[in-house]
Amino acid sequence: MMRARVLGAGVAGLCVAAELVGQGCNVTVFDPVPRPGPHGCSWWAGGMLAPFCESETAEAPVVRQGQEAAGWWERQGVAVTRQGTLVLTLGRDRRELDRFGRRVAGHQTLDAEGLAALEPDLDGRFDRALHIPGEAHLDPRAALAHLRTRLESAGVAFVAEQGRPEGLTFDCRGLAARDRLPDLRGVKGEMAVLRSADIRLNRPVRLLHPRFPLYVVPRADGLFMLGATQIESDDRKRSVRSVLELLSAAYALHPVFGEAELVEIGADARPAFPDNLPRLSRQGDTIHVNGLFRHGFLLAPALARMAVEAACDRTRPEFWHDD
Repeated sequence: MMRARVLGAGVAGLCVAAELVGQGCNVTVFDPVPRPGPHGCSWWAGGMLAPFCESETAEAPVVRQGQEAAGWWERQGVAVTRQGTLVLTLGRDRRELDRFGRRVAGHQTLDAEGLAALEPDLDGRFDRALHIPGEAHLDPRAALAHLRTRLESAGVAFVAEQGRPEGLTFDCRGLAARDRLPDLRGVKGEMAVLRSADIRLNRPVRLLHPRFPLYVVPRADGLFMLGATQIESDDRKRSVRSVLELLSAAYALHPVFGEAELVEIGADARPAFPDNLPRLSRQGDTIHVNGLFRHGFLLAPALARMAVEAACDRTRPEFWHDD
């Protein structure tokens, strides 16, 4: 039985471990804090499995490889909601919706009646929208906890140590891997979680805006995750400006959010390479899986599959990078 080490227990590391288990490998995962929690940037993710929306700014490989994410998470037993994505703009920003529609395939254009049929609680607030039905979302924290438990049940050992390369190793440490990947940079994302019993959304909603776009992702128990900030910084400070912009945009989506409970504010730095594309690379017996940028839950399944294929079959998959 092939043995493998995984360094890092975030979304990339857990996905790699799952792919290795699927190949019958004996797997040990090393992380100083190996249980999911606020120490890792995966904890602060939105959980949108929205490859077509990402085509607005992302390269074609992100869109193509991201389309396998929803099915992969479902096969792991994670609850995935397949209700698509709704895209809106305020009246003064109507051209943003037209621009988005020209860049994104697979969408349907809705009038006010069609929007109200999908999201009754937004009835009367917008007269146009785009619906991308082929997209999905999940709760990242629940997904991480479920996958960790599933891997333990499959015999994966989790060690609360940094770990080091020894034999076949998959380095999935995110920004901590800058000791081996010096061109990694941090891109800060900030988020807020609100709770309201006065509004229900069935799918993620993206509110386009020239200065501060917003996404709102519904979760269980009346919770809503707000996000969209993208700041060139690797600090984890929560800025007043970003929080104000998130909350103001949520209020513009629906005034009921003005009375919502502010449950949580968070920030973390996501690992990215200069081109914002993920990379697979090899240094000796170590394969690096990194640079997921803001596509962690969307691209980690495909990156994990390709990394394990590269190790087992010596292939050069998409996103391969020669150091």
